[in-house]
Amino acid sequence: MRLTGDGAVAASRLVLIDEFETDDGYAFVPTRPLFLAAGDRVELADPGPAVVRADGARHLLDGGWETRCRWSVRRR
Repeated sequence: MRLTGDGAVAASRLVLIDEFETDDGYAFVPTRPLFLAAGDRVELADPGPAVVRADGARHLLDGGWETRCRWSVRRR
């Protein structure tokens, strides 16, 4: 499932996540898929991606960043 979010909006229902893709062509792939419960949100900030639970607990994620290829158009 592709999840589009901004880190401020909480999940409205239970969601299974296997990667987080950013707008600038990068993706974070966790070591293993994870569930976001209703009220959880994902934060892509330093020192790395984290799940922020509805109660405020912050859990850092294990995994790695990948570069995604995107078609680009050069304009002169």
